[in-house]
Amino acid sequence: MNITEISIKRPSLIIVLFGVLILLGIIGFSNLSYELLPDFSQPVVVIKTMYPGAEPHEVENTVSRKIEDALSNLEGIDYMETYSLPNASVIIVNLKYGTNLDNTMQNAQRYIDNIKNELPDEVLSPQMSKVSPNDLPIMSISATSSLPATVFYQKMKDNFLPQIQQLNGVAEITMLGGEQREILVKVDQRKLKLYKIPLLQVVEAIKQSDVDVPAGKIETNKKYHTVRLIGKFKTVQQIMNVQAAMPSPGNPVYVKDVASVVDGVKEITSVSRYNGVNGIGILLKKQGDANAVDVSRLVRKKLKQIEKENAKDHVQFKIADDSTLNTVAAVNSVVDDLIMAVILVSVVMLLFLRSYRNSLITLVSIPTSLVTAFAVMWILGYTLNLMTLLAMSLIIGILVDDSIVILENIQRHLDMGEDKRKAAFNGRMEIGFSAVSITLVDVVVFMPILFIQVFVAGMLKQFSVVVITSTLTSLLVGFTLTPWLASRIGKKEDLKPTNFLNRFLLWFEKQLNLFIEWYGKQLEWVLDHKLKFSGIILVLIVLTVLIMKQGIIGEEMMSTGDQGKFSLNLEFDKTTTVQQNNIISKKVEDFILQQPEVSTLFSNIAGPSTGIGSLGIGSPYISEFTIQLKPFKERKVTTISYMKSLKKELGKRFPGINFSMSELGLIPRSAPIKITISGSNLDQVMKTSKRLQDAIEKIPGADNVRLSVEAGNPEYKVIPDKDKMQRLGLTTGYVGMTLRTAFTGNDDAVLVQKGTEYPVEIRLDNFNRRNYDDVKNLLVINPAHAPIKVSQFAKVVQDNSPSMLERINRQPAVTLTSEAFGRPSGTLANDVIKYLKKHPLPEGVKLTWESDVKTQNESFGALSSVMLISFILIYLIMVALYDNYIYPFVALFGIPAAVLGAFLALNLTLNNITLFALLGMI
Repeated sequence: MNITEISIKRPSLIIVLFGVLILLGIIGFSNLSYELLPDFSQPVVVIKTMYPGAEPHEVENTVSRKIEDALSNLEGIDYMETYSLPNASVIIVNLKYGTNLDNTMQNAQRYIDNIKNELPDEVLSPQMSKVSPNDLPIMSISATSSLPATVFYQKMKDNFLPQIQQLNGVAEITMLGGEQREILVKVDQRKLKLYKIPLLQVVEAIKQSDVDVPAGKIETNKKYHTVRLIGKFKTVQQIMNVQAAMPSPGNPVYVKDVASVVDGVKEITSVSRYNGVNGIGILLKKQGDANAVDVSRLVRKKLKQIEKENAKDHVQFKIADDSTLNTVAAVNSVVDDLIMAVILVSVVMLLFLRSYRNSLITLVSIPTSLVTAFAVMWILGYTLNLMTLLAMSLIIGILVDDSIVILENIQRHLDMGEDKRKAAFNGRMEIGFSAVSITLVDVVVFMPILFIQVFVAGMLKQFSVVVITSTLTSLLVGFTLTPWLASRIGKKEDLKPTNFLNRFLLWFEKQLNLFIEWYGKQLEWVLDHKLKFSGIILVLIVLTVLIMKQGIIGEEMMSTGDQGKFSLNLEFDKTTTVQQNNIISKKVEDFILQQPEVSTLFSNIAGPSTGIGSLGIGSPYISEFTIQLKPFKERKVTTISYMKSLKKELGKRFPGINFSMSELGLIPRSAPIKITISGSNLDQVMKTSKRLQDAIEKIPGADNVRLSVEAGNPEYKVIPDKDKMQRLGLTTGYVGMTLRTAFTGNDDAVLVQKGTEYPVEIRLDNFNRRNYDDVKNLLVINPAHAPIKVSQFAKVVQDNSPSMLERINRQPAVTLTSEAFGRPSGTLANDVIKYLKKHPLPEGVKLTWESDVKTQNESFGALSSVMLISFILIYLIMVALYDNYIYPFVALFGIPAAVLGAFLALNLTLNNITLFALLGMI
């Protein structure tokens, strides 16, 4: 007995089999998490190293290059990006697809430990993580309380955030704004001169007085005690009474004699507001392998718990932005569409098969085939995401194929007068080979996707696995469940106009027959006019190619969709302070919040940027707004259109500010146009980059065209005459540390109260560090206790340093980025490629596409190869089916015509060619 005969004669086996599959599917579905897309990010190792007070050139030469050299021996490196910034070095090691990340991190840590001693003493220990600074936060939160600002900040830092950090899946939390308590030791330079005390001596005196020292142990035959010196500061008065010097016996000079010690607030470096209300901003990133929806749910639950426990202090958390809300909405929408598709297919089956029973069988067979996919997804660790659900939506038509072919043949046998069991068996057996062939054709179309090795391979593989699993299950259903159900409930259909539905079905059949008759006539005309029809098809193909070349149908990696959300960046003059930035940004906020289309606005003034490609570094002259518009039915304007009008209005009202915008769609992404220009000669790389920037700015749709390496903050360079300096008894290191302490400060000491540490900041008072003259007149006390001005042994030159230095694979580089405003990114990239063909790069300069364009080229190329391989496999299967090498071409020649229809649909709906469109074509 074959499997169909067993199903008809011994149905208990099939019932048990599908009962188990359905049970596994239900269990799998209940355990599947929601996710926007499968994780297809490239594994990275990120090394951040802080070097307080250092400018980019110094960071590159003394930190970045040494770490680069140490990491060069790592296995599995795809490419290495190095960013030397003011006060920090960031190195991103991008690993090849499939590299073991944990092993690589262990090796990287070992290599870095070996060269730590070669780094400057002031450099803090390098911090390593596998969370890319390019990863977007999944949540932005604003926290407020009735507590004093400094108390709330400390409670947030020491109590609330550690509770959130411990949650599963939380990787990195960044605080914005707030007021941190700090003990300020404001040193008066005039008093240092009076007492002839070096600034560094004051710092060292405070540091040496702020120590707890384990002194050893006392041990006897019966008892054991440890000995420890308790010297940490407990009060501000203790700091004031530290002896800074003893100029003469019996005449000590205390810190309070040369400085004012203030229990105050740390200098503001960032401000955060939500809808115009000040608060503490929280940016939360998830771990690379964590599920964003699960993390968001845990965080929301924890925030409610913290609010409840601190209700008396009116602690409140407001979710300013949660990217997972769009994820859940998108997935639920696809699930709804999937259910609707199953229902519509059943209705169509009723119309064409004219049988309630056959429609019921179809309604049972489709979910049965799909539910098995849930079990496979659960076993393989997949999630409910756009790709897996898209696969299910796409294959509903495929799943029906087997059932339709088998049911229609079974119905034919019933109409011939055979009994139900015999008709079910004979109907299935007659077309068994054809059904297998149809299913194999569907499988081989998607099977090559499993073997591609590109950036989005992980995402495409999940799509392919779901399609193949469901399709093979549908074949099993067609050979077992469908014949069994038909053998039990199938019957010869003889519709009579006894009710409305029957009359409608008979009317539909009549119209269908008329259509078939009309179609037959058209087919006769085609067969009688083969050359004319071939000419029509050829013209359509030429028109399609022309449409593609003219850019009428654009190209992009993925469509972001209109989510009503975008970011707005404000860039001021680079000399702008945080305070001035905050004042003007508040005026811009107030204007935007007055707009009827705007729902919420989350502002980040000078804090670490949240944008992809930002490296998580903030600047005092930059503000970043995240703006959420009201639902579309309440605003009646697209997000892009509103962004254009708002940018124009802001430019008029607030001249002198550079406004740049980026739509935040369903799928977070960096600037779609990202080009890296590298070479051994930095000057040549800069000239080439600037020329390309000027060219791209003239291309329609290019917006906010930026270079990563630009003229940075104005700086004062102190250039010493080393002969003079040495004659005065000074060293470069001593002078450098004096300058750094005077203008940056030293916070090595802490004040401890009730178990909480508060930083003690030592630096010159504000009136001694305001301008050019203050740098020239800074006093340095030499070993002979003589006060010497900096201008006596050095020149102070005003200059501009680069805001950042970049290297790719240990070569100087510059990254050019651009937004695609109102045009698809792929179409814009094609215009750039045309320019480069006419204006080749100089010898020794290399250009590399990154971001969307790189991923698009790799993915589209891989899918094109998949289509070619699929054609070959389909042909081979059809050769086996027809036992003929020519007939398969008849079917294959119909594929180009189908592609024409796809392009026509894209053109009429004003959509672009995307990854999803290509998958649909396949």
